[in-house]
Amino acid sequence: MQVKQMAGQAKKAQIHCSALPEKVRNSALMRMAEILMKERDAVEKANREDLREAEKDQLAAPLLKRLKFQGPKIEQACRGIEEVSALPDPVGRILSARLLDEGLKLYQVTCPIGVIGMIFESRPDALVQMAALSLKSGNAVLMKGGHEALRTNRILVDLLSDAAERAGMPSGWLQLVETREDVKEMLGLDEHIDLLIPRGSNQFVRYIMDHSNIPVLGHADGITHLYIHEKADLEMAVDLADDSKNQYVAVCNALETLLVDQMVARDFLPRLKERMDERGTELRGCNRTREYAEMKPADDSDWRTEYLDYILSVKTVDGIDEAIEHINTYGSGHTDGIVTADRDAAEKFMALVDSAGVFWNSSTRFADGFRYGLGAEVGISTNKIHARGPVGLEGLTIYKWKLYGSGQKVADYSGDTGRSFLHHELPLRIDENERSGES
Repeated sequence: MQVKQMAGQAKKAQIHCSALPEKVRNSALMRMAEILMKERDAVEKANREDLREAEKDQLAAPLLKRLKFQGPKIEQACRGIEEVSALPDPVGRILSARLLDEGLKLYQVTCPIGVIGMIFESRPDALVQMAALSLKSGNAVLMKGGHEALRTNRILVDLLSDAAERAGMPSGWLQLVETREDVKEMLGLDEHIDLLIPRGSNQFVRYIMDHSNIPVLGHADGITHLYIHEKADLEMAVDLADDSKNQYVAVCNALETLLVDQMVARDFLPRLKERMDERGTELRGCNRTREYAEMKPADDSDWRTEYLDYILSVKTVDGIDEAIEHINTYGSGHTDGIVTADRDAAEKFMALVDSAGVFWNSSTRFADGFRYGLGAEVGISTNKIHARGPVGLEGLTIYKWKLYGSGQKVADYSGDTGRSFLHHELPLRIDENERSGES
């Protein structure tokens, strides 16, 4: 089937998805979790085949790590599906209610976006998360995973779509496209696809953004910073730098640049060097930083690099203002943090750093939909409209305006003798008599 036909089928399926009761969607999610656990051996077998081929093709180590979908990752994916099922229904939530006039009531109500195009690299777990969130939020989804995960993605889509359809979801709500040519065709289907969500390298995401008229939700870079303020607890600072960098290096919320206040550099940097040497993490520092600890020299390109590897650039700065200026100049608007015992300094940092996530005395690795309690996430967005930061269910909904009338005409409210609007706020609920047209 051609991609345009698949997108058309998804569009038709989505209309039915948006009207399904929450209990049907939740039942489908539970069936998806059950079948994934039941068939985990088959999934792991397909994934092992993908991993073997990827190793032969010398796939980069960070991508290999993302490609692996075995044991604990499958269990976590199932828990994620179950947690999404337990979340409140994001569809049909009333955001505002207003009485325009007697018998004329206006409601702002959440609804699905429509058809989502999900394009990602080496992340079978992303496929599961996106499928679960799309189903819960009443969207249909076209998946395009990397060729390196083709066997894993095929079996996942087959299992998940079949399980959901047996629970009442319409055929075609979840589909897999497989080739680069399919991606090019997807980018031109603005009549069928309502939103694109790319997850992958900077170059990959930039390509998607530059070659489609379809709105894109996501981020190109994850150049994440942590600033060690002059009033930081240095033991805490070493631990947080370690966790932010080394807990899992191949992700967008892993630390890439550490900023150290000149006032604590002499005491802090040798401790940092010792910890990073234990972890096998290479340090690259500015000239001032290298006065306090031995490391490779850093240049301007290091401040702009998302390593996704055991490499950390370090810069010594003259206070919080320089730290903020550096982050807003070189950062990607993703996640940035400060370590300090000074609340005023922390609040200043969090107010002035222009990022989707700003953290105080915590690891940058907390920037994650699962950890935020969103159940799962479709990605992290640095956009400044619609959705920002980890994007879960709410980021996959938009809203529509529902007006319940009783024969009113605009002409009745025009001219010198026209009626005036009341514009009174109402409780956030729609009465049953309004639903039945009796209001």
